[in-house]
Amino acid sequence: MSDEQVNKVFRALADATRRDIVRRTLSAEVRVSDLAAAYDMSFAAVQKHVAALEAAGLVTKIARGRERIVRGQPDTIRHVQELLTAYEDIWLRRIARLDDFLADEAD
Repeated sequence: MSDEQVNKVFRALADATRRDIVRRTLSAEVRVSDLAAAYDMSFAAVQKHVAALEAAGLVTKIARGRERIVRGQPDTIRHVQELLTAYEDIWLRRIARLDDFLADEAD
C-alpha cells in the first residue's frame, strides 16, 4: 500500500461509526439504507461515511437494482494488519536490544 492509501485507511478508521460500518460489512453485505437505519444520523451522513471507507478501500459499494450494497474488503484489512505487524516487529526488536543492553550492564 502507498503512504497515501495507508493514510486514507487510518483516517477512515479513526471514526467510530466508520469502524462499525466496516465491522458490519465484513460479516455480511449490507444495504446502505439498512446502515442508515442503524445510526442516529441522516442517510446522507451515512453515505458520506461509506464514501470515505470506499475511498480508503475498506468497503466496496455495488448497485443491485435500485439498492446500493456495501461489502467489506478483507484484503485491505489484511494489508493494514501486515503493516501493523511490521511496526510491532520493529518495537519488539528495540525492546530486545534494550533488554540485552540492560543485561550487559548488570553483569
